[in-house]
Amino acid sequence: MTKTLGPTILLIAAALGLAACSAPPAATPAKAPSSAMPDMPSMTASSGGPAVATDAVSIKDFAFAPGDVTVKAGATVTWRNEDQDPHTVTSTGNAGPLRSPTLNKGDTYRYVFATPGRYEYLCTIHPFMTATVTVTP
Repeated sequence: MTKTLGPTILLIAAALGLAACSAPPAATPAKAPSSAMPDMPSMTASSGGPAVATDAVSIKDFAFAPGDVTVKAGATVTWRNEDQDPHTVTSTGNAGPLRSPTLNKGDTYRYVFATPGRYEYLCTIHPFMTATVTVTP
């Protein structure tokens, strides 16, 4: 617990500092997911912008980067944990295909996306971390 308290406090302080320096959003902010942990800030890793065509996702600073990825069917996407804290790559809901083990710093997880569609996922340890892979034909 003591090891993770420092990064948690820094993360909260950074989020509050950024919020104080930014202009109010033009649109109503998204509602925090119900699975958000009470002692963690409500954030999302999704960029909200256009999806990026890539097959590599970094897990860094408690976010998936890029947050929205587009690949062609048959592509392998690789996630690499660059954080000190462990993370997972897990499909939202019960039916999704993504089910990584706990990834420690430097660990990778790969998945081949054979079927076109939209695959939403999160980190089960830090459920505010969310992202999407869109698979095109």
